[in-house]
Amino acid sequence: MSSELLDALLLLEKEKGISRNVIMEAIEAALISAYRRNFNQAQNVRIDINLGAGTMRVFARKEVVDQVFDPRLEISLEDAHRINPNYQIEDVVELEVTPKDFGRIAAQTAKQVVTQRVREAERGIIYSEFIDREEDIMTGIVQRQDPKFIYVSLGKIEAILPSNEQMPNERYKPHDRIKVFLTKVEKTTKGPQIFVSRTHPGLLKRLFEIEVPEIYDGTVEIKSVAREAGDRSKISVHSDNPEVDAVGSCVGPKGSRVQAIVNELKGEKIDIVKWSADPVVFVANALSPSKVLDVIVNEADKATTVIVPDYQLSLAIGKRGQNARLAAKLTGWKIDIKSESDAREAGIYPREESLLTFDEEDVEEDVDFKLNNEDLDVNDEISIDSNEFDEER
Repeated sequence: MSSELLDALLLLEKEKGISRNVIMEAIEAALISAYRRNFNQAQNVRIDINLGAGTMRVFARKEVVDQVFDPRLEISLEDAHRINPNYQIEDVVELEVTPKDFGRIAAQTAKQVVTQRVREAERGIIYSEFIDREEDIMTGIVQRQDPKFIYVSLGKIEAILPSNEQMPNERYKPHDRIKVFLTKVEKTTKGPQIFVSRTHPGLLKRLFEIEVPEIYDGTVEIKSVAREAGDRSKISVHSDNPEVDAVGSCVGPKGSRVQAIVNELKGEKIDIVKWSADPVVFVANALSPSKVLDVIVNEADKATTVIVPDYQLSLAIGKRGQNARLAAKLTGWKIDIKSESDAREAGIYPREESLLTFDEEDVEEDVDFKLNNEDLDVNDEISIDSNEFDEER
């Protein structure tokens, strides 16, 4: 038994990275507990395991005293001297009390301890591996699903994809390969539990880092992301290098880079806009593809009033307010959109201090968008507060 145990400990140390000493300490503790339980003993004992000799012995530890009150824990000085005349008061005497059939109990206990320690070690290794990958992207394989969750294999463990983290325009089938964003890694009594998402804005950010080398190496930075998963998203990008076109880098040659991300997200539309520290420019860029005539900033309320051409109002607002809503979330500013005619009536446009330039020749009315947008009238106005759409992550 000891030879087999030694071989098992060496194998575990090599393959699982579990220290032999750690397992031996656990076995000794378990054997002490087994001895007390099986032989109805409560004294202080020590287990001596000699793997080389193939022996396991139990020793009762008793303190040398003048007067014995508990024979399970104490021994008289007279009795101690019969064992060794050098013993003195408060010394500890060890007496072997190994039961005859202790080997069978020891073997069974050792097996249980080793199995438990291996399981705990494997769970610890998996947890350590995945806790470092929180807020990262991984490729998984769909295994199975129930009404609440989809279970995605990440190799060593199955991750959970909740229904509210699934894209509404996707249907998942077993063996499908999908990219997921690790939102949370929890340590539970049953081992690590990993939650993933397909709707988190972080997934979009990580996909751009994979597809765009300039983002990966830090030349281009993603400043903010606003996403309505499965439908439309906006990201703002910036580069400190004036020779680098941040937006063009993300789009790629003939749109190849952004198209790869669109394909991964099953056709989700993505607007890439240039970030600016100036809220006037940033808000105007964020409302792309709409053209903006002017942006009036209220710093105290972190709010803006945006003036757009009359025929661009529906485009600026977007279907069901989506374009304005995403722009507000992207910039972190409240956005109140007004048509040019209404702004002139209110006396807030034009302004001499306007910082935006507007070229009529650059404006092309989005006819397809307006024809398909039955929810909005060109005379509508909309006010969007970015705080109303912050997602709790």
